[in-house]
Amino acid sequence: MDKREKKEVLDQEMMEHLEQMPAQELPDDIPAEVREQLARDLNDAEAAEDLRQDVRDAEKEEAKEAPPAPNELTKSRLLKLLVKKQYLKLREVTEDVQPADLAELLEELDENNRLVVFRLLKKEVAAEAFTYMSDDARDDLVEAFSDVELIAAIEEMSLDDAADLLEDMPASVVKRVLEKSSPQTRESLNKLLNYPENSAGSLMTLEYVRLRKDMDVRGAFAAIRQQGEQAETLYTCYVVEKNRLLGVVSVRSLLLADLDTPITEIMDDNVIAVRVTDDQEYVSREMQRYDFTAMPVLDNEGMFVGIITIDDAIDVLTEESTEDMQKMAAILPDDEATTYFGTSVWTHAKQRIPWLMILMLSATFTGMVTTHYEEAFVALPLLVSFMPMLMDTAGNCGNQVSTLMVRGLALGEVSPGDFLKVLFKELRISALVGTVLGLVNGLRIWLMYGVLYAGMYENVPGYVLVVSLSLFLSVILAKLVGGILPLGAKKLGFDPAIMATPFITTIVDACSLILYFQIAMRVFHNMM
Repeated sequence: MDKREKKEVLDQEMMEHLEQMPAQELPDDIPAEVREQLARDLNDAEAAEDLRQDVRDAEKEEAKEAPPAPNELTKSRLLKLLVKKQYLKLREVTEDVQPADLAELLEELDENNRLVVFRLLKKEVAAEAFTYMSDDARDDLVEAFSDVELIAAIEEMSLDDAADLLEDMPASVVKRVLEKSSPQTRESLNKLLNYPENSAGSLMTLEYVRLRKDMDVRGAFAAIRQQGEQAETLYTCYVVEKNRLLGVVSVRSLLLADLDTPITEIMDDNVIAVRVTDDQEYVSREMQRYDFTAMPVLDNEGMFVGIITIDDAIDVLTEESTEDMQKMAAILPDDEATTYFGTSVWTHAKQRIPWLMILMLSATFTGMVTTHYEEAFVALPLLVSFMPMLMDTAGNCGNQVSTLMVRGLALGEVSPGDFLKVLFKELRISALVGTVLGLVNGLRIWLMYGVLYAGMYENVPGYVLVVSLSLFLSVILAKLVGGILPLGAKKLGFDPAIMATPFITTIVDACSLILYFQIAMRVFHNMM
């Protein structure tokens, strides 16, 4: 018997030993219909064999990586608890895992094992992990959930997370949730789902700590204890009267004040808030600007309706940055796209083909330019060797400034009204950059064709002049175009990221070639 066969025998003996260990009862708080289904899944012979194979596969995968910490919950350790039927122990160890880490661990499991483990988790733990899962993993779970499980998950989630989840779900799932939820949850979800997509209203949560203006610090602490379990954040509390936001008070201020101090003495009544119809990206930028961990949201009549917390603002900024990067790279944003490996080949191709098609066809203009100056190629073939350098340098210069403009517009550092200021500043910058690049490139041409390969080409000073001057003017043109196009797009209501790399490169390439050949024809007119 070789080593491999011995290992397989040992693995089999270990699995049999694990299965012979005393099994624990299923947790008491699992609903009856879920308990029945769970019991069937756990006692299925075929599923049990698949589970044993999953443990072996997980151990092989983990053996290739760095050894996990002794107390770290890994995929193989989690699956072994199922093999040993140690269900209460599984609950115990998952309670100590961060929700985001647990969600990542659950996503590593196949659909059947993920569903079984999810059903064994405590309701609170399951709901938190569910929030952090990818859309695909959540969709798989929702499809397998009974109505009882689906409603339990929604009821345990914060309202804003539940609303975000339902926005991406089929209408049939939303109907199931709204029909079976408690009246209070149904009313809150309906309110959030009716706000426009990507607005502050769709992003906010209705769960926050409300204080009254007639309270003192002692009463405020009592209110926090009463409302805190359901609140999205405890650090910031809101003083409200007749749905009007009177002020904001932090827990830090409460802790440092005497218990008998009136709330009105320590609250900040200079409240900064946003409207329910404000764009979510604007809200996130405002939170970043003021270093807020939560932002109050008012309706169109000035009534206080909810708050937006920092975790949701960070998600928005991440999504918006990703979308801008995709557009600047000539990739169409797609709501179906998640991670690179989590996005299908078809979706990747669908995102990239349209812009590449447009840019490929637009390059026809560049080809027409080169064809127009075909006589210059024939008379002076050395001119062709400088074309890639000229176009690449100009394109890079244009992309540099367009990236700065797109970022500045997104952060509110630049506005379309700054058109002339940007024009004047980029004119000076490009003159300096163009001078340096032109001189260095002229020196390179002189050393290469005037010294190293002396005598190979006539009128080397002419080439130095043509290329250096063309480069100087192309850099100025590229930086002006790169600065102006995003501002113009913003002014006209288009996304400035669209005017970044794709269009700028095409425009600058064609214009640089026209400059280049026009200058060459004048300098070398006697040679053509």
